[in-house]
Amino acid sequence: MKPIISASELLSESAGARPPVLLDVRWTLGGPPGRPAYEAGHLPGAVYVDLDTELAGPAGGGGRHPLPDPEAFGAAMRRAGVSADTPVVVYDGGLGWGAARAWWLLRWAGHPDVRVLDGGLAAWPGELTEKVVVPEPGDFRPEPGALGLLDADGAAAHARAGLLLDARAAERYRGDVEPIDRVGGHIPGAVSAPTTENVDAEGRFLDAGALRDRFTALGAAEGTPVAVYCGSGVSGAHEVLALEVAGIPAALYAGSWSEWSADPGRPVATGPDPQ
Repeated sequence: MKPIISASELLSESAGARPPVLLDVRWTLGGPPGRPAYEAGHLPGAVYVDLDTELAGPAGGGGRHPLPDPEAFGAAMRRAGVSADTPVVVYDGGLGWGAARAWWLLRWAGHPDVRVLDGGLAAWPGELTEKVVVPEPGDFRPEPGALGLLDADGAAAHARAGLLLDARAAERYRGDVEPIDRVGGHIPGAVSAPTTENVDAEGRFLDAGALRDRFTALGAAEGTPVAVYCGSGVSGAHEVLALEVAGIPAALYAGSWSEWSADPGRPVATGPDPQ
């Protein structure tokens, strides 16, 4: 099953016998909160999910957006109406990062049928509603481990013996600027691969062939283990999603640069080259 769904496909499925659960995950780094935008207009039937409190644990040693406790995440998904045997479609305001975080978490936690609305809310041709949905509770119980997850040591190992992609903007990778974390730069050996280059001007993913060509050119050869990190495990999930569209499995270093750079004992590389 493709990990993304077009707006026309979603329209058709929503009117069918087995409509998907819709999750609105509008989120922007640094705010504003997504809830007011959801209340001003969302896809009919969609339930709002807050990334900072329901798709992440408290910030700290594990980074700015560490993975949530599986039980707490499962409870949040059940409140949102997610069941194990019901398809789920997630969307956000168009950037795709928040939706991809929800997609990655649900897939990692064992849900078999999760897709991201390609292009987000802007791609939706139907009407929006202000009606806030209170769904019947679902029955989803997380069983973590269905997708690859790395810690800092695992990320370092991929940088040495596989391919570690840095999904942040190139200027943060180089260390020219660092607006959020303790220090700028990248994990030594990581390859710059901004996630913004995986989509077109309207925020839709490039086709599978174009994405495959891009990642192959970056070093994703047959038999090479691939992993991704970003600032705090959000845009990195979007890059894992792009790799999935391309047919390339990849692990996520969820703590990402916010965890790595917080430890002064870990090495930091700067400049345009991996080392």
